[in-house]
Amino acid sequence: MGGGQGDLIDSLHPIRMALKRTPSMPSALSIDAVKSLLPERPDDGHKGTFGHVFIIAGARGFTGAAKLACMAAGRSGVGLVTVGVPYPVADSIAGSLFETMSLRLPATEAETIDRDALESALSFCEGIDAVALGPGLSQHTGTIEFVLEFTPQCPAPLLVDADGLNALSENPSLLNERASPTVLTPHPGEMGRLLHISTEAVQADREAAAKQLAELTQCVVLLKGRGALIAEPGGRMALNPTGNNGLGAGGAGDVLSGLIGGLLAQGMAAYEAACLGAYVHGMAGDFAAERFSRRGMIARDVVGALPEAWLALEAG
Repeated sequence: MGGGQGDLIDSLHPIRMALKRTPSMPSALSIDAVKSLLPERPDDGHKGTFGHVFIIAGARGFTGAAKLACMAAGRSGVGLVTVGVPYPVADSIAGSLFETMSLRLPATEAETIDRDALESALSFCEGIDAVALGPGLSQHTGTIEFVLEFTPQCPAPLLVDADGLNALSENPSLLNERASPTVLTPHPGEMGRLLHISTEAVQADREAAAKQLAELTQCVVLLKGRGALIAEPGGRMALNPTGNNGLGAGGAGDVLSGLIGGLLAQGMAAYEAACLGAYVHGMAGDFAAERFSRRGMIARDVVGALPEAWLALEAG
């Protein structure tokens, strides 16, 4: 279980005080190591074999985040994708996602997911292989209440991103109450909010920050940005070498969320799913940059390049 707020502040003192550089850098992921992580795909497999991911995302004004996460999940190799969205925006999301099923959830007056959605969402999770929570949720009070109650109770492996992380920033120790594997995918700003330090402090020693959050929450942490870091409690850490600054565009993180959520649903362990997802996401970003340029690429281009990345990885 997590400690109190005083314990949290005390544990962050070394980071607050200038973050002396850690002496050893994490090992970079290699294509051979990542290839060895690929989930098996038996010849007689079917959509039930390859897992079912539930993506809880979207709100009025942020429907694109849910769509991108679902599109990326569909390109992950998962068998089934269902999106849980506020009922007022369900039609606009479902209408452009041909392969994705949808679950309409109770909404706030701002057309975001409401705390009243908790029972429906938890009930649906009982038949799900993994959940991705956060893209485009918003920071409405009712939505934050939903996240804070759903996260510790969700029985399935869980990825938390974006506004899911923002909702947990006041009490990240709630994550210690989870019984199933969990992956957190913060960018430096979200990482700073979770650790109650500045973005600049995070960037001053990314390795220390990633390790700190992994230990604090007992979750696998993927710190996004150049040279994305994957850390798990206990100290194992990897550096992702793929990707480019074209991924610094709106929606790219939503693609990563859906991708890793789909890998978790295929039965991958949390650390391995984060490593494989980061590597393939970056590789798809590199292919997209070759085709559209780093300046001109958008998040949908990354989704479109995922099959090319899988082919390249499988070929080694």
